[in-house]
Amino acid sequence: MTPPQAGGAAPAPGGDGLDEALARVDARAAVVSLYQKTPKIYARAVSGWFAGWRWALVWFTQIVFYGLPWLAWNGRQAVLFDLGARRFYIFGLVLYPQDFIYLTGLLVVCAYALFLFTTVAGRLWCGYACPQTVYSEIYMGVERLFEGDRMQRIKLDAAPWGLNKVWRKSGKQLVWIAIGLWTGYTFVGYFSPIRGLAREVVAFGLGPWETFWILFYGFATYGNAGYMREQVCKYMCPYARFQSAMFDKDTLIISYDGQRGDPRGTRGRKTDLQAARLGHCIDCGLCVQVCPTGIDIRDGLQYECIGCTACIDVCNGVMDKMQYPRGLIRYATLDSIERRLPRGELLRRVWRPRVLVYTAVLVLIVGALGTSLALRSPFKVDVVRDRGSLSRIVDDGWIENVYQLQIMNTTERTQHYRIRAAGLDRIATELAGEVAVEPAQARWIPVAARVPPEVAQAAGPGAHKIAFEVERVADAGDPQPREQTEPSTFIVPR
Repeated sequence: MTPPQAGGAAPAPGGDGLDEALARVDARAAVVSLYQKTPKIYARAVSGWFAGWRWALVWFTQIVFYGLPWLAWNGRQAVLFDLGARRFYIFGLVLYPQDFIYLTGLLVVCAYALFLFTTVAGRLWCGYACPQTVYSEIYMGVERLFEGDRMQRIKLDAAPWGLNKVWRKSGKQLVWIAIGLWTGYTFVGYFSPIRGLAREVVAFGLGPWETFWILFYGFATYGNAGYMREQVCKYMCPYARFQSAMFDKDTLIISYDGQRGDPRGTRGRKTDLQAARLGHCIDCGLCVQVCPTGIDIRDGLQYECIGCTACIDVCNGVMDKMQYPRGLIRYATLDSIERRLPRGELLRRVWRPRVLVYTAVLVLIVGALGTSLALRSPFKVDVVRDRGSLSRIVDDGWIENVYQLQIMNTTERTQHYRIRAAGLDRIATELAGEVAVEPAQARWIPVAARVPPEVAQAAGPGAHKIAFEVERVADAGDPQPREQTEPSTFIVPR
């Protein structure tokens, strides 16, 4: 009888391959408590080509985010979502709640762009531009400034409390809180004019809602980037869970080349790899130390990988020191690693049918959205019937209906309009002149439409379709007159 193998797995008769598989499973078995405390990750600083790009995007996104509310445009804030006035200003574009379709189009564009970029190169958004990644980089940078790099932080956390530890921890916390509050203040500045908000902060005159959102958004930034970090990416972000649906064998992902790197082991720079039966991986563990989510990229594709490329930079540095070729960890596809495809073939497979479909759909949506914005009318009209008086008989037997017309000027110049009614013979309104509407304002205008008794008698009692024609008078800013027609009904009483 064959004795049991190490690890306690008994072999099946004639099944050496099954014995080895069972032994491997048994060796990896471990008991994990559901209430086990997650060990703290001390990510090591890394420098390199990809790290430079990541920090460049950190600076770019934050300059845009913090600076945009302070940019002036036509005497107002360039980007302002004024919820109280129901106006949304984006540079020269003025939008109303009725323009919600453009927000829908923007979200569709973002979704298809995410599908496209993920299909081509994995989690580019997560690794370079996601707010969670960006603010985690900023907060970790502050942490390194006060507490040092990985080993120094580990030693500081293990050391007893003293003056050195207190001032380093306190200084870090104060800067973290300041960044969080400034971020919350900037966020609210997109919805309430930021210069007025600054005066209110200085005078301690903030309203309850501004105070709540500044503190809430500031606390969220402080908590997510300062403490939760990888927990947000691993457990809270839904993108990590459904990203695999957009991957295929030709998606560029951060990959460890096991065929080149294994077997792993320490060695000197002059070691003969063939004689020592070693691959290029020296098993230094630096790729794990620099990973912000604490994974080992050598274990293959994992949903916790956010695509930050820190492992690529640190591994390339090790390869340079060992005088080995770079690219042991690199952007590659599963198919290219398995089949050892050349770089030209790898890039050629980027333009596969799936990517072309996503690209075509994205171009069509962006084109349609841009065309719609370019051809958008400079004003909007809504017609509301006066419910207090649907229909009445006035002087000489004329039938009168009363309406409220809302004209919304979507430009930043005062506009003049002419209003007339159509749809019934000899229908007339009491408005003879032009109506002025201030820049980016809306105005309610009462309009009474009348028809003579013989027209009403010929039309018969009930509701009849009419339309209000609102013509914008041409001016120097836009010499072409524009007109909008808004349908309504005219009621003839019985």
